Amino acid sequence: MPGAAVVLSGTAVSADGTPIAYDRYGSGPAVVLVAGAMMERGHPTLAGLAQALAPWFTVYSYDRRGRGGSGDTAPYAVEREIEDLAAVVAAAGGSAKVFGGSSGAALALEAAGRLPGVRELALWEPPYHVDDSAPPLPDDFAAQLGALVAAGRRGEAVERFMVEAAEMPAATVAAMRAEPFWAEAEAVAHTLAYEAAVLGPGNALPAARLAAIDRPTLVLTGEDSPAWMRNAGAAVAAAVPGAAHRVLEDQTHGVAVEALAPELLEFFAQR
Repeated sequence: MPGAAVVLSGTAVSADGTPIAYDRYGSGPAVVLVAGAMMERGHPTLAGLAQALAPWFTVYSYDRRGRGGSGDTAPYAVEREIEDLAAVVAAAGGSAKVFGGSSGAALALEAAGRLPGVRELALWEPPYHVDDSAPPLPDDFAAQLGALVAAGRRGEAVERFMVEAAEMPAATVAAMRAEPFWAEAEAVAHTLAYEAAVLGPGNALPAARLAAIDRPTLVLTGEDSPAWMRNAGAAVAAAVPGAAHRVLEDQTHGVAVEALAPELLEFFAQR
Protein backbone atom coordinates (compact mmCIF):
# COMPACT_ATOMS: atom_id res chain seq x y z
CA MET A 1 0.00 0.00 0.00
CA PRO A 2 1.40 3.43 -0.90
CA GLY A 3 2.19 5.91 1.86
CA ALA A 4 -0.29 8.41 3.24
CA ALA A 5 -1.89 10.63 0.60
CA VAL A 6 -1.24 14.35 0.64
CA VAL A 7 -4.29 16.22 1.92
CA LEU A 8 -5.29 19.43 0.14
CA SER A 9 -8.04 21.60 1.58
CA GLY A 10 -10.50 23.69 -0.38
CA THR A 11 -13.87 25.41 -0.22
CA ALA A 12 -16.90 24.98 -2.43
CA VAL A 13 -19.67 27.59 -2.43
CA SER A 14 -23.20 26.27 -2.20
CA ALA A 15 -26.13 27.74 -4.11
CA ASP A 16 -27.16 29.94 -1.17
CA GLY A 17 -23.62 31.26 -0.71
CA THR A 18 -22.68 28.97 2.18
CA PRO A 19 -19.00 27.97 2.14
CA ILE A 20 -18.49 24.20 2.30
CA ALA A 21 -15.03 23.11 3.42
CA TYR A 22 -13.50 19.92 2.08
CA ASP A 23 -10.28 17.91 2.09
CA ARG A 24 -9.01 16.29 -1.10
CA TYR A 25 -6.92 13.13 -1.18
CA GLY A 26 -5.26 11.14 -3.97
CA SER A 27 -5.88 11.08 -7.71
CA GLY A 28 -8.19 9.30 -10.11
CA PRO A 29 -11.99 9.23 -10.51
CA ALA A 30 -13.81 11.36 -7.94
CA VAL A 31 -15.37 9.91 -4.79
CA VAL A 32 -17.27 12.11 -2.32
CA LEU A 33 -17.78 11.02 1.31
CA VAL A 34 -20.96 12.17 3.07
CA ALA A 35 -20.69 12.12 6.86
CA GLY A 36 -23.26 10.96 9.37
CA ALA A 37 -24.41 12.68 12.56
CA MET A 38 -21.89 14.84 14.45
CA MET A 39 -19.01 13.76 12.20
CA GLU A 40 -16.62 16.26 10.65
CA ARG A 41 -14.30 15.58 7.74
CA GLY A 42 -11.37 14.88 10.06
CA HIS A 43 -13.19 12.07 11.89
CA PRO A 44 -10.94 8.97 12.00
CA THR A 45 -13.40 6.86 9.99
CA LEU A 46 -13.74 9.43 7.21
CA ALA A 47 -10.06 10.34 7.12
CA GLY A 48 -9.04 6.68 7.25
CA LEU A 49 -11.45 5.76 4.48
CA ALA A 50 -10.19 8.65 2.33
CA GLN A 51 -6.58 7.55 2.82
CA ALA A 52 -7.48 3.95 1.99
CA LEU A 53 -9.16 4.94 -1.30
CA ALA A 54 -6.69 7.66 -2.28
CA PRO A 55 -4.27 5.43 -4.25
CA TRP A 56 -7.05 4.82 -6.78
CA PHE A 57 -9.45 7.76 -6.47
CA THR A 58 -9.56 11.48 -5.81
CA VAL A 59 -11.49 11.51 -2.55
CA TYR A 60 -13.39 14.55 -1.29
CA SER A 61 -14.42 14.53 2.36
CA TYR A 62 -16.41 17.60 3.35
CA ASP A 63 -17.91 19.23 6.42
CA ARG A 64 -21.66 19.28 6.14
CA ARG A 65 -23.16 22.69 6.84
CA GLY A 66 -23.01 23.82 10.45
CA ARG A 67 -19.86 21.82 11.23
CA GLY A 68 -16.13 22.28 11.16
CA GLY A 69 -14.96 24.70 8.50
CA SER A 70 -18.31 25.00 6.71
CA GLY A 71 -20.82 27.79 7.12
CA ASP A 72 -24.48 27.51 8.08
CA THR A 73 -26.96 29.85 6.42
CA ALA A 74 -30.49 29.97 7.86
CA PRO A 75 -33.13 28.78 7.37
CA TYR A 76 -32.18 25.12 7.12
CA ALA A 77 -33.77 22.86 4.52
CA VAL A 78 -32.79 19.45 3.22
CA GLU A 79 -32.63 21.00 -0.24
CA ARG A 80 -29.76 23.23 0.97
CA GLU A 81 -27.77 20.14 1.97
CA ILE A 82 -28.36 18.62 -1.45
CA GLU A 83 -27.05 21.85 -2.96
CA ASP A 84 -24.00 21.59 -0.68
CA LEU A 85 -23.26 18.13 -2.02
CA ALA A 86 -23.80 19.43 -5.55
CA ALA A 87 -21.20 22.13 -4.91
CA VAL A 88 -18.65 19.54 -3.77
CA VAL A 89 -19.42 17.35 -6.78
CA ALA A 90 -18.91 20.41 -8.99
CA ALA A 91 -15.53 21.03 -7.34
CA ALA A 92 -14.71 17.39 -8.10
CA GLY A 93 -15.29 17.99 -11.82
CA GLY A 94 -19.05 17.65 -12.13
CA SER A 95 -19.55 13.96 -11.46
CA ALA A 96 -18.57 11.63 -8.63
CA LYS A 97 -19.14 8.34 -6.96
CA VAL A 98 -20.73 8.98 -3.56
CA PHE A 99 -20.46 7.15 -0.26
CA GLY A 100 -22.79 8.03 2.61
CA GLY A 101 -22.66 6.68 6.14
CA SER A 102 -25.68 6.39 8.45
CA SER A 103 -27.76 9.58 8.13
CA GLY A 104 -25.25 10.66 5.47
CA ALA A 105 -26.45 7.64 3.50
CA ALA A 106 -29.99 8.99 3.69
CA LEU A 107 -28.76 12.37 2.43
CA ALA A 108 -26.92 10.67 -0.43
CA LEU A 109 -30.13 8.85 -1.37
CA GLU A 110 -32.11 12.10 -1.31
CA ALA A 111 -29.47 13.71 -3.54
CA ALA A 112 -29.23 10.85 -6.02
CA GLY A 113 -32.68 11.48 -7.41
CA ARG A 114 -31.94 15.17 -8.01
CA LEU A 115 -28.26 15.41 -8.94
CA PRO A 116 -27.20 13.86 -12.25
CA GLY A 117 -23.57 14.25 -11.16
CA VAL A 118 -24.00 11.48 -8.57
CA ARG A 119 -22.95 8.50 -10.66
CA GLU A 120 -22.90 5.63 -8.16
CA LEU A 121 -23.98 5.17 -4.56
CA ALA A 122 -22.45 3.17 -1.75
CA LEU A 123 -24.33 3.31 1.53
CA TRP A 124 -23.56 2.25 5.08
CA GLU A 125 -26.64 1.47 7.20
CA PRO A 126 -29.12 4.24 6.31
CA PRO A 127 -31.14 4.40 9.57
CA TYR A 128 -34.69 4.18 8.29
CA HIS A 129 -37.34 2.55 10.44
CA VAL A 130 -38.97 -0.27 8.52
CA ASP A 131 -40.48 -2.44 11.27
CA ASP A 132 -41.32 -2.54 14.96
CA SER A 133 -37.76 -3.45 15.97
CA ALA A 134 -36.70 0.18 15.38
CA PRO A 135 -36.79 2.71 18.22
CA PRO A 136 -39.94 4.83 18.04
CA LEU A 137 -39.38 8.50 17.24
CA PRO A 138 -41.96 11.30 17.25
CA ASP A 139 -42.82 12.73 13.85
CA ASP A 140 -41.71 16.17 15.06
CA PHE A 141 -38.35 14.94 16.38
CA ALA A 142 -36.46 17.51 14.28
CA ALA A 143 -38.57 20.35 15.68
CA GLN A 144 -38.11 19.09 19.24
CA LEU A 145 -34.33 18.95 18.85
CA GLY A 146 -34.30 22.40 17.29
CA ALA A 147 -36.38 23.80 20.15
CA LEU A 148 -33.95 22.43 22.75
CA VAL A 149 -31.02 24.08 20.98
CA ALA A 150 -32.92 27.36 20.59
CA ALA A 151 -33.56 27.30 24.34
CA GLY A 152 -29.85 26.89 25.04
CA ARG A 153 -30.26 23.25 26.09
CA ARG A 154 -27.71 21.86 23.63
CA GLY A 155 -26.59 19.06 25.94
CA GLU A 156 -30.16 17.83 26.27
CA ALA A 157 -30.51 17.80 22.49
CA VAL A 158 -27.38 15.66 22.16
CA GLU A 159 -28.56 13.34 24.92
CA ARG A 160 -31.99 12.88 23.37
CA PHE A 161 -30.52 12.12 19.97
CA MET A 162 -28.06 9.61 21.36
CA VAL A 163 -30.59 7.84 23.57
CA GLU A 164 -33.68 7.94 21.36
CA ALA A 165 -32.26 7.80 17.83
CA ALA A 166 -28.95 5.99 18.35
CA GLU A 167 -30.24 3.70 21.15
CA MET A 168 -27.34 4.36 23.49
CA PRO A 169 -28.04 3.52 27.15
CA ALA A 170 -29.07 6.62 29.09
CA ALA A 171 -26.52 5.91 31.82
CA THR A 172 -23.75 5.72 29.23
CA VAL A 173 -24.74 9.03 27.69
CA ALA A 174 -25.02 10.66 31.11
CA ALA A 175 -21.45 9.58 31.88
CA MET A 176 -20.30 11.05 28.57
CA ARG A 177 -21.19 14.52 29.78
CA ALA A 178 -18.04 14.47 31.93
CA GLU A 179 -15.77 13.60 29.01
CA PRO A 180 -13.71 16.22 27.13
CA PHE A 181 -15.38 15.42 23.81
CA TRP A 182 -18.83 16.38 25.13
CA ALA A 183 -18.16 20.05 24.42
CA GLU A 184 -17.52 19.16 20.77
CA ALA A 185 -20.80 17.25 20.64
CA GLU A 186 -22.69 20.23 22.05
CA ALA A 187 -21.02 22.53 19.50
CA VAL A 188 -22.76 20.69 16.66
CA ALA A 189 -26.01 19.98 18.53
CA HIS A 190 -27.93 22.28 16.17
CA THR A 191 -27.14 19.92 13.28
CA LEU A 192 -28.96 17.01 14.93
CA ALA A 193 -32.25 18.58 13.86
CA TYR A 194 -30.82 18.57 10.33
CA GLU A 195 -30.23 14.82 10.55
CA ALA A 196 -33.79 14.26 11.69
CA ALA A 197 -35.06 16.41 8.81
CA VAL A 198 -33.05 14.41 6.28
CA LEU A 199 -34.58 11.15 7.56
CA GLY A 200 -38.07 12.66 7.67
CA PRO A 201 -40.95 12.08 10.08
CA GLY A 202 -40.44 8.88 12.03
CA ASN A 203 -37.43 7.94 9.84
CA ALA A 204 -39.93 6.32 7.46
CA LEU A 205 -38.52 4.61 4.38
CA PRO A 206 -39.12 6.89 1.34
CA ALA A 207 -39.95 3.91 -0.87
CA ALA A 208 -41.30 5.90 -3.83
CA ARG A 209 -38.21 8.11 -4.05
CA LEU A 210 -35.90 5.13 -3.72
CA ALA A 211 -37.73 3.31 -6.50
CA ALA A 212 -36.91 6.20 -8.85
CA ILE A 213 -33.13 5.98 -8.31
CA ASP A 214 -31.42 4.69 -11.44
CA ARG A 215 -27.76 4.73 -10.31
CA PRO A 216 -25.72 1.63 -9.46
CA THR A 217 -26.14 1.23 -5.70
CA LEU A 218 -24.47 -0.86 -3.00
CA VAL A 219 -25.98 -1.11 0.48
CA LEU A 220 -23.75 -2.38 3.28
CA THR A 221 -24.80 -3.47 6.77
CA GLY A 222 -23.00 -4.97 9.74
CA GLU A 223 -23.58 -8.54 10.87
CA ASP A 224 -23.53 -7.42 14.53
CA SER A 225 -25.54 -4.20 14.11
CA PRO A 226 -29.00 -3.94 15.70
CA ALA A 227 -31.67 -5.90 13.85
CA TRP A 228 -33.55 -2.76 12.85
CA MET A 229 -30.47 -1.36 11.09
CA ARG A 230 -29.88 -4.62 9.27
CA ASN A 231 -33.54 -4.71 8.26
CA ALA A 232 -33.37 -1.12 7.06
CA GLY A 233 -30.40 -1.87 4.84
CA ALA A 234 -32.17 -4.82 3.30
CA ALA A 235 -35.27 -2.70 2.71
CA VAL A 236 -33.28 0.05 1.00
CA ALA A 237 -31.57 -2.50 -1.25
CA ALA A 238 -34.96 -3.99 -2.14
CA ALA A 239 -36.44 -0.55 -2.91
CA VAL A 240 -33.66 0.78 -5.16
CA PRO A 241 -33.86 -0.99 -8.54
CA GLY A 242 -30.90 -3.29 -9.07
CA ALA A 243 -29.19 -2.45 -5.79
CA ALA A 244 -26.79 -4.93 -4.21
CA HIS A 245 -26.72 -5.71 -0.49
CA ARG A 246 -23.69 -6.99 1.38
CA VAL A 247 -23.42 -7.91 5.07
CA LEU A 248 -19.99 -7.38 6.65
CA GLU A 249 -18.97 -10.00 9.16
CA ASP A 250 -18.20 -8.95 12.75
CA GLN A 251 -19.16 -5.31 12.11
CA THR A 252 -21.44 -3.02 14.11
CA HIS A 253 -22.78 0.40 13.18
CA GLY A 254 -19.36 1.81 14.06
CA VAL A 255 -17.80 0.00 11.11
CA ALA A 256 -14.03 -0.43 10.84
CA VAL A 257 -12.25 1.23 7.93
CA GLU A 258 -10.43 -2.05 7.29
CA ALA A 259 -13.78 -3.77 6.65
CA LEU A 260 -15.43 -0.97 4.71
CA ALA A 261 -12.67 0.22 2.38
CA PRO A 262 -12.25 -3.03 0.37
CA GLU A 263 -16.00 -3.16 -0.32
CA LEU A 264 -16.01 0.40 -1.63
CA LEU A 265 -12.87 -0.14 -3.66
CA GLU A 266 -14.33 -3.22 -5.34
CA PHE A 267 -17.67 -1.54 -6.07
CA PHE A 268 -16.31 1.79 -7.30
CA ALA A 269 -13.56 0.18 -9.39
CA GLN A 270 -16.11 -1.76 -11.44
CA ARG A 271 -17.20 1.40 -13.28
